Amino acid sequence: MIALARRITAVCVLGAALAACGTAGPAKPARPAHAEPPASSAAPSPAGTPTMAAGPGGLTPVFEHGPRDRGKTVALTFDADMTADEGPRAAAGERFDNPGLIGALRTLKVPATVFMTGRWAEEYPDQARALGRDAQFEVANHSYSHYSFTGDCYGLPTVAPHAQLTEVQRTYAALRKAGVPHPMPYFRFPGGCYDRDALRAISGAGVTAVQWDVISGDAFATDADAVVRQVLDGVKPGSVVVMHCTRSAAPTTEKVVRSVVPELRRKGYRFVKVSELIRESGTPR
Repeated sequence: MIALARRITAVCVLGAALAACGTAGPAKPARPAHAEPPASSAAPSPAGTPTMAAGPGGLTPVFEHGPRDRGKTVALTFDADMTADEGPRAAAGERFDNPGLIGALRTLKVPATVFMTGRWAEEYPDQARALGRDAQFEVANHSYSHYSFTGDCYGLPTVAPHAQLTEVQRTYAALRKAGVPHPMPYFRFPGGCYDRDALRAISGAGVTAVQWDVISGDAFATDADAVVRQVLDGVKPGSVVVMHCTRSAAPTTEKVVRSVVPELRRKGYRFVKVSELIRESGTPR
């Protein structure tokens, strides 16, 4: 588990993104918990899927990056953000998807891990299904609502502690309903905000919480070259890079990927999914 101060540093650059990925107004009280999903909406690991052993006291384990000494591997991860409140904006024409980015990854033959909210999967089920059935990608859990699991996360509404496990389970149910056959047992906290209570609350889901060590800065960026430089300057062997698969909130990401990928390959890096980095870390359960 990373220290609180380090966690705050890691997510501060995403503050502006959270304002748009969340609600425009002040934080609202958490909504009442939904009915408990069936047991099948939890995240049993498909055979051979690496996860980390539970932390002290059974806390959900946290993964930030892979080993630094086992070759030049890097995982590009993309958050497909859409909150429970953004349906009207999508209906009005705002695009929370980014088919051009996914097309670029396919053309460049870059494997990637997509952390998807349940609400995004409901809005774009065909895209969710296509990603979930494409061996080049793995789809993981980014909560249902993209509401915060802590009390202070850039103004996001919060999920009550007693509802946090249900929030994770509801997302797996939404992913499967959209046609993702094997969502991965990996969870990314909205905004990267978590604490010991949140790790304890979701421990029953059997997931590994996946953070990152490289912030791309693509959220609301208008200067793709600056984002490219930030990624290239930050990547080390085993890095996990966080980017966004949301056209309205991260309009330069496709251009960034088309520049970053050949440059990292020129430097000898190999692109992998998060699951491979966890397997390489040598701490699976």
